[in-house]
Amino acid sequence: MTNMDGRHNTYFLSDFHLGAKYIPDRIAQEKRITRFLDSIKDDAGDIYLLGDILDYWYEYKYVVPRGYVRFFGKLAELSDMGIRIHWFIGNHDIWIFDYLPKEIGLTVTDGEATVEIGGKTFFLAHGDSVGKRKLSFRMLRAIFRNRTCQKMYAAIHPRWTIPFALNWSRSSRAGDEYPEYLGEENEYLEKFAKNYTGPHINYFIFGHRHIMLDKNIGANSRLIILGDWINFNSYAVFDGKELKLRKYI
Repeated sequence: MTNMDGRHNTYFLSDFHLGAKYIPDRIAQEKRITRFLDSIKDDAGDIYLLGDILDYWYEYKYVVPRGYVRFFGKLAELSDMGIRIHWFIGNHDIWIFDYLPKEIGLTVTDGEATVEIGGKTFFLAHGDSVGKRKLSFRMLRAIFRNRTCQKMYAAIHPRWTIPFALNWSRSSRAGDEYPEYLGEENEYLEKFAKNYTGPHINYFIFGHRHIMLDKNIGANSRLIILGDWINFNSYAVFDGKELKLRKYI
């Protein structure tokens, strides 16, 4: 997609985990992300946020959790400029409903999407919903998306739910951290991409794994895992001809 004002680049980012307790300086991290978003506002046509942008989010009917004002304000500014923002729900920011779409004007996707950009086909997802996952993970994911369970959870006062969720995230991250590439036989996202039987995909782009990976997986097909903004400050950019995985310094 190309805007008439020359904004021709498409950006892909994931796993900011804004608000996470295990990030030493959460305000500094938010400012760094905001600076990056400001740096791309003159050439970005589309921005894809591929999940776990927030470490925790529950959107109540009349109130929203505190924090993230710099980040949300920058997204609103970019949206007002005509930049299209696409937010893919991850396994941490599951409970986004209508507040962010209405206030900011972004588009929310829960699951996967195949999109055409510059004549290339992209398969986009956070990464938690594809490939073969443990039964316990799939059951927990189903519970979190169950409307009855969501209503029951919303009835609990936020003073209890928010600290509980952030502490759970911290303990979960400490016990499930795989900072290294596990090899093609053990990387479920790579196995999914290689065994994909749908129409030809030029670029499979995922978050979730917190590693940076750019790998050819077939004829004219590449797998990109975006890393995160905890250790790498990484992103991918497509200029209509070439896709690059980069770090923001």
